[in-house]
Amino acid sequence: MDLTKGLIIGHIKTLAIPSSIGYFFHTMFNVTDTFFAGEISTQALASLSLSFSIFFIVIALSGGMSQGVSALVGNALGQEDTKGTKQLIYHAYIFAFFLAIFITLIALASAPFLLKVLGAQEAYFEEAYSYISVVILGACFFVGVMFTNALLNAIGDTKSFRNFLVCGFVLNIVLDYWFIKGGFGLAPMGVSGIALATIIIEAFGMFYLFYRLFQTHLLEDMPKFVFDINIIYSFLKQGLPATTNMVLMALGMFIITYYIAPFGKDVVAAYGVAIRIEQIALLPSIGLNVAVLAIVSQNNGAKKYERVKECVMSAQKIGFYIWVIGLVFLFAFSKELLGIFTNEQEVIKAGIPYLYVGALSLYAYMLVFINIALLQGIKQPALLIYLSLFRQLIIPVLVFSILSYFQMPLLFYWISIGAFIWLSAWFILWYRDKKLAALGL
Repeated sequence: MDLTKGLIIGHIKTLAIPSSIGYFFHTMFNVTDTFFAGEISTQALASLSLSFSIFFIVIALSGGMSQGVSALVGNALGQEDTKGTKQLIYHAYIFAFFLAIFITLIALASAPFLLKVLGAQEAYFEEAYSYISVVILGACFFVGVMFTNALLNAIGDTKSFRNFLVCGFVLNIVLDYWFIKGGFGLAPMGVSGIALATIIIEAFGMFYLFYRLFQTHLLEDMPKFVFDINIIYSFLKQGLPATTNMVLMALGMFIITYYIAPFGKDVVAAYGVAIRIEQIALLPSIGLNVAVLAIVSQNNGAKKYERVKECVMSAQKIGFYIWVIGLVFLFAFSKELLGIFTNEQEVIKAGIPYLYVGALSLYAYMLVFINIALLQGIKQPALLIYLSLFRQLIIPVLVFSILSYFQMPLLFYWISIGAFIWLSAWFILWYRDKKLAALGL
């Protein structure tokens, strides 16, 4: 799809709607896991929540680097550099192969330590580790899915990923039920069954998306492969800031879990359930992120900077209207949404204030996601490292340490999380305006 022509608002809708629908089913995939873990026990639910921050690191490493691939391929397409685009594709898969090995080895080595740091002991530890160890062994499939989808996104195809995620959601319900309950010669597997179902579905997704990529023009008339270390360097330069941002998001979840763990398993479980619900509310912002990255990348490559600015402003306007709807929905139905996953009143009681704060912060998340996509699309992603360091690591550790020292109530932790994201949104808007001014806008 040529995103350098036609109505910007039309392109945003064409790309964002399938992407948002797909990520809705991806989130429902996670919600399904949470639901079945809750059916096993509160400890199983807490174990899944405890493992999620480590799981997210696996996603972050593959997802961040793949965003760099999408931005570079999009720029090459905008420049109509066919030969360069195809060499980027070759190098993307070489890069993905070694990245998968790196993620697997690092995650396997660090997972036991990280779980113990979060307070997992004895049966609690065993249950959490039985889940995350299986997920880590399937890291190659997550990387394959992310990189292939990045190439599809660069040409404006967000429907293939949507189709995979919809099918994956349905299949996950079947496999979770079967693997947890047992039957047809299979013994009940507990939370490790949830992880195995995830890996099987990711493997299916990787092969399906690669099949879809083969049907596009990207792989037509591929030239002879010529290794170029500069292309690998460009992937690192473009992908590391995005990867660091996503890894620090995972680390931020780890930090939050660490500081709220002393409040008990009910609070950890509440946090795990609440962030799943929050993810549903954030789905449109993810769709806007995907759309903005694809549109900005192609138009930046074509040097159509007015369209770059129009894209960002249009996306922010759409995001504001979506925020108003999400705000009302979360304030009205927080208790009922939490009640879908657990009947434990203490878990629900701890989760409601988090969702209220999350509702007030939805637009800040949207502003951050949209403008991160802009910076990636114009090949200026370096800010993401510093912004993430402050938002996810330095400020939370400082503030939460103070709250912990003075033994402040849980609500103060939730409010602080909302404050962190709003500060980040204000800062990235200021930085965005400086970069647009440099383009003469």
